[in-house]
Amino acid sequence: MKTAVSSALFLVAALGLSIMTVSTASSSGVKPEDVGLSSDRLQRITQMIARRIAAGEIAGAVTVVARKGRVAQLSAQGVMDLESRQQMTPSTMFRIASMTKPVVGVSIMMMVEEGRLHLNDPVSRYIPEFRGMKVGMAQPPPVPGGAPPVPVPPSGRAAEPAFYTMPAQREITIKDLLTHVSGLGSGPMGNSGIDKVARKDGETLSDYIPRLGSTVLEFQPGSRWTYSPGAGFETLGRLVEIASGVPLDQFFRTRIFDPLGMKDITFWPGDAQWKRVATVYARTPNGLAKSATPNDTFGKGVYFRGSGGLFSTAEDYIPLGMMLANGGELNGKRLLSRKTVEMMSAAHVPDSLPGRPAGEGYGLSVRVVTNHAARGTMLSDGTFGWTGAQGTHFFVDPKEQLVGVLMVQTPIPEMQREFEDLVAQSVND
Repeated sequence: MKTAVSSALFLVAALGLSIMTVSTASSSGVKPEDVGLSSDRLQRITQMIARRIAAGEIAGAVTVVARKGRVAQLSAQGVMDLESRQQMTPSTMFRIASMTKPVVGVSIMMMVEEGRLHLNDPVSRYIPEFRGMKVGMAQPPPVPGGAPPVPVPPSGRAAEPAFYTMPAQREITIKDLLTHVSGLGSGPMGNSGIDKVARKDGETLSDYIPRLGSTVLEFQPGSRWTYSPGAGFETLGRLVEIASGVPLDQFFRTRIFDPLGMKDITFWPGDAQWKRVATVYARTPNGLAKSATPNDTFGKGVYFRGSGGLFSTAEDYIPLGMMLANGGELNGKRLLSRKTVEMMSAAHVPDSLPGRPAGEGYGLSVRVVTNHAARGTMLSDGTFGWTGAQGTHFFVDPKEQLVGVLMVQTPIPEMQREFEDLVAQSVND
């Protein structure tokens, strides 16, 4: 094992990629052992990242591990851009994509605590256009000898799905959106309608979201779990605006980011911040290739994508996880009650519902480990968190008061699982 690690480190050094590990112990006095973690075992995270950089799977990464309300390790490795060889540092910013969703989840729960929203409220109570939505029902395939299939349009785009509609058996609720069981924007039938009412540059959430009420649901509400990558949480972002009376970015800043000291997290990086934003790469047979990021400027300054629009450093995101691990409070600032965090992290959707993997249910904006053995993870039952499309990942293990944040810009699910286990195996008390 030591030989393999040494070879990986040598190759990374030969490629000119840094392996910089920054420990917070020097500034805060916290050593891993102070919070029941092993310094030696935490180094296995660094070694894993080094191996993947050496293998050409990622350009670099920043990782943070915290326990019992204190950061125990922070490390930055590799580069944030392969062409410029700009080094990855703790101040590097990442597109955290769907790791924006738990921030929306916290915001909704704050509004629930204040009595401004209720989880079982129909969305139409606040956005009337969502009243009386219909469910798409896929047309059966043609029988042999029957009508020919619908041809692909000359443009080369896939043909629209063939379906008919029927009334939804009930209204979709706020809880349905939080748990991805609403059917809104969850597949080809609904997305075909979303394409027709797509937001235009310069439009706000209040301009666009009501039009989603004219689209069809992919299935009857509550009948299955299917991820809603955009529409569901963008609608929730609008609900936060309606309940609070302020734009979503202002709510995030004044109610969550500033109280938790999250200074470098934003929907729209400034000019100085853009210089610190890591490049997104996709794995290809020929190595890492830059990926297009079309939403970087679309709707700049006016459209706040609660589904996945935030940029953040690793250091700025981990206070959110630490607050949740600590029952809703961090450094004397309470955002949520302990009971609300318990509600948020409960498995409202069991792993037995179609669409969920074994051992993993779903809570209010977060996945929840319901059976660590069935999931194949070292994390405790009750651990929750989420992932971003460009590879970012975080988890909160309340039982161990343990939080991990992985920031990369190349999605590798197996690396996310390995990171989880390497953090868990560092517990040493």
